[in-house]
Amino acid sequence: MSIPLSPTGDVSVPKLPTQPFAFILYFVRRNLRWLLLTMLLEAISAGAGIATPYALGGIVGALSHGVSNVAPFFSGPLLGPLRLFIILNVIDLVVGRAAALCRVFIAPVQRTIVSEALYGYLQHHSHRFISNNFAGALAHRISEAAMGVNMAVWAIVFDFLPIAVTLLVAIALLAHTNLLFGALLFAWACVFVGVSFLLARAAQPYSALHAQARSDTTGAIVDAIGNLLSVRLFARLSFEQKRIGRFLLQERATSRAYFLCNERTAGFQFTASAALKIGTVCFALMLWRSGRIDVGGFVMSMGLSILVINEARNLSRRFLEFFEYIGNIAHSVHTIVLPHEVVDEPDASSLVVSRGEIRFQDVSFGYVPERLVFRHLDLTIQPGQRVGLVGFSGSGKSTLINLVLRLYEPQSGSITIDGADICAVTQNSLHSQISLIPQDPGLFHRTLNENIGYGRLDADETQIEDAARQAYAHDFIATMPNRYSSMVGERGVKLSGGQRQRIAIARVIAKNAPILIMDEATSSLDSVTEKAIQDSLDTLMDGKTVLVVAHRLSTIAHLDRILVFDNGRIVEDGPHRELLARNGVYARLWSRQSDGMIPEHDEAAA
Repeated sequence: MSIPLSPTGDVSVPKLPTQPFAFILYFVRRNLRWLLLTMLLEAISAGAGIATPYALGGIVGALSHGVSNVAPFFSGPLLGPLRLFIILNVIDLVVGRAAALCRVFIAPVQRTIVSEALYGYLQHHSHRFISNNFAGALAHRISEAAMGVNMAVWAIVFDFLPIAVTLLVAIALLAHTNLLFGALLFAWACVFVGVSFLLARAAQPYSALHAQARSDTTGAIVDAIGNLLSVRLFARLSFEQKRIGRFLLQERATSRAYFLCNERTAGFQFTASAALKIGTVCFALMLWRSGRIDVGGFVMSMGLSILVINEARNLSRRFLEFFEYIGNIAHSVHTIVLPHEVVDEPDASSLVVSRGEIRFQDVSFGYVPERLVFRHLDLTIQPGQRVGLVGFSGSGKSTLINLVLRLYEPQSGSITIDGADICAVTQNSLHSQISLIPQDPGLFHRTLNENIGYGRLDADETQIEDAARQAYAHDFIATMPNRYSSMVGERGVKLSGGQRQRIAIARVIAKNAPILIMDEATSSLDSVTEKAIQDSLDTLMDGKTVLVVAHRLSTIAHLDRILVFDNGRIVEDGPHRELLARNGVYARLWSRQSDGMIPEHDEAAA
């Protein structure tokens, strides 16, 4: 199953159930015919398997009634039971292997469609959601849910169904031999399975806590590994080991509680099973002594009874495993399948930017509603205008960028591009019209060719190399062992900060969107490279609407317009020379940087 596309070419959001059983059923329907076939085959195989002791009892009965040891196998009273015994074993073998082959076909498909659907749902979550969760933990939960759905389905098909068939056929055969024997065993099986089910259900909350602890531990380990260089440079190896240890202690505590709960169930099962085995032997001997069953009936009754006891015990153990799978699925679903914060309207259209005008109309927004960053903000950025954004930390620069990108939605007011409300267009089409060069570029653990070509998937090698040349990245790429086929490592760790930044710029050059946003785009570059690449950036800006968040004010002095932010308000607006002439906030920031006297906290926020 592939994630479907909408008529506009945007990836549609899968509508996933929020309850674990409904979640399983949602995916079962996609392979229902194959699963029904597998269940039928498995039921036939289980029926043949449980009927084997019946045929064996017939053989023993024939022998006990004086069949000569020199008589042919396929003659007389031995013929029927022996033929039935052979046929049942052949059916069990052939049909059982056919069911297993169906599983080989379905299992990989089932797991991939669950993973694909959950990832498809996850990628539509807001920037806030992704920021508030460990990436490793989210990946772990997708994997757990996919595995959980597979294991839960196979528990039903290959455990519960065969065991249920085995119990019913065995009890029916015992009842045929002796009605009281069958009735007593049926009553025991009902009580045993019912109590085991309730005990296993009671263990589900412990299973969920255990799954949560495992997920938290995985997330903490991934976080520590991802920042291992910082851990070493701050000499915090011992600190991180102790921190991971605390997560492991919590996981161990939840594991112990869960396993103790399982042992309580197992204690009941083994006690009840042992009592029934002893009682069954005694009861069968009484029936034999009273002449109500012969030796063959005794052998068949004992074989079937012990088989029923073992299968019932297996069934109750499968209950524990099944509810653990359900707990894992519930944990993943309740984490990922939450309402999306930023959602496209059902009739959302695709944005096509022809001019590039950006307008904020009476926009109020706060990351927390009671603490607004912007209050009734009005701003118009003309088509093709190049605008710099400056201000101290928390003044609203990044928030403005986040709103243009629709990573968040305003509490009131509207943001339009060429007159189209960005909340009324698809997010995919919006982002296809905007290029972003972030301060910390996120590179994939893929080749340089793939990372640059991510801006334009149909770009050929010549176009990718041309983009790299414009970003002054070709020279260092040419020195790498595999050139454009070189892997960059997780988040680009094999490259320097400046090299990562140049790859990010090359990617944006390849994309060539009509709106360009640069967030400290040259902050990781040395002054010589920055000056050289500035010409490429100026060329890249031609004909585009540009927003530039800058640390060094000298990099935005040549722009058409500069907006100075302070506590969510635009306190100054105009070109560089005009703002200097006002001798206001911008002039003071410029003076401090020009004199080299800017305080550290101001410099970092400017």
